[in-house]
Amino acid sequence: MLTIKDKTFVPFITADTIQARIQELAGQINQDYATRQPRIIIVLNGAFIFAADLIKHLTITCEITFIRVASYSATQSTGQLKQIIGLNEPVANQDLIVIEDIVDTGFTICEICDQLKAQQPASLSIATLLFKPVALRKPIDLQYVGFEIENRFVLGYGLDYDGLGRNTQDIFVLVEA
Repeated sequence: MLTIKDKTFVPFITADTIQARIQELAGQINQDYATRQPRIIIVLNGAFIFAADLIKHLTITCEITFIRVASYSATQSTGQLKQIIGLNEPVANQDLIVIEDIVDTGFTICEICDQLKAQQPASLSIATLLFKPVALRKPIDLQYVGFEIENRFVLGYGLDYDGLGRNTQDIFVLVEA
């Protein structure tokens, strides 16, 4: 059990399970991009731990860059994307892989992808650690999904509650009252 501020969380996905799935995802990406050199775009803050672990298992040649966006307030998605730090390098004619921590409503990742597609990349793929299909409000094609989960608030392994709780090896789920 873990308490952050006024919320209690219980274990949900163990570190070993996460790491095993990351190795599988890396294998898929290595195979899919064996003859290409993608630019990996990591969405901060939440995806940094997932991305670091995933990239360690990539054997392909790739470039890595970061963008930072925010769309959450406490435990709810605001549905409004605030781009804080944008992509400074041109991405036209490049193969892009966006690494995200979680896709729930789809608003954030769709806005990111729309902004990237406007620059005319050669291809655009999405890798997300977690996906909440029940929460999805905007259709999105996800190429690499770590885990499909129910529509509950999760914490840890990069995911936060008001900026806290990112630094766990496991993923926790909010205890519902």
